[in-house]
Amino acid sequence: MAVESIRVAWRTRAEVVAVADGGRDATHGKRRRLANELRILRDLSGISGRDLARRIGISQSKVSRIESGTTQPSIAEVTDWTRAVDAGDETERLLDALAEIARSEVETWQAVMEGRPQVQDELREREAEVGRARTFQPAVVPGLLQTPAYAQRVFTILKADVPQTSVAAAVAARLDRQLALYEDGRRFEFLLTEAALRWRPGPPRLMIAQLDRVATVSTLDNVSIGLIPFSAEADTVYSHGFALYDDGDDAEAFVLVEVDHGCLTVSDPDDVALYARRWSSLRKSAVFGDEAQDLLGALSAELRTIEA
Repeated sequence: MAVESIRVAWRTRAEVVAVADGGRDATHGKRRRLANELRILRDLSGISGRDLARRIGISQSKVSRIESGTTQPSIAEVTDWTRAVDAGDETERLLDALAEIARSEVETWQAVMEGRPQVQDELREREAEVGRARTFQPAVVPGLLQTPAYAQRVFTILKADVPQTSVAAAVAARLDRQLALYEDGRRFEFLLTEAALRWRPGPPRLMIAQLDRVATVSTLDNVSIGLIPFSAEADTVYSHGFALYDDGDDAEAFVLVEVDHGCLTVSDPDDVALYARRWSSLRKSAVFGDEAQDLLGALSAELRTIEA
């Protein structure tokens, strides 16, 4: 069944123009809207996910990831998708425009949490789709490395900005995300500044336990933790944290950047490459292995003098 016109998948032309012009959709982020519209087009065409995957030359699992919003399709894949379901030229142009906008979008925390009890659920789903995650944090210990007590303090602080967050449920979901650290075939790399290790959302004993946690996780075979001490010569600017995800395929790589009001998704290859270069520059300033353990030990010893 051919899709007759753009009206089949989109509610009104005014809505299409608003989205294509970059206007804010209060209900869904651009990435989610694109995923939803592509799914609707395929459903209306009567083509199965397996058949569509064959027609456009991608895996069936990627079709599922695109339709769920966990993978951002390239503009070429969107074009092939619309042509495979015979959606028409106008639909193709408008969805290509939406795909371009969605390549770098900020989705508010409220939009991320729509229909979900926790932001952590969204992050876990997206992380599960890749084999390697590289995380840089200049100001706070990353969620995958946090102790329950540290995470509880962090979510309590953030609750003022995202009031619908249940602190207890958020901590539980974060701990559930951490199970990925022990999965076969997954690789995790972290770069943390000394400032992140010194930021203390609770008493010294809380931070001592947190530093011990970082030291322990660093011994896992599939985990690399580099620390950037204050004494290191900087090779780049520590402007903000980010997480770079890939699976050995540059076309599938994407970056998540958490900002105060939401989460920026970056999937344009040139922009992803910029973050990959930033990662390489940051890594040059980091210490690993015994040097990293020595730094963690020194910070813990300093905290113990305060605790005493």
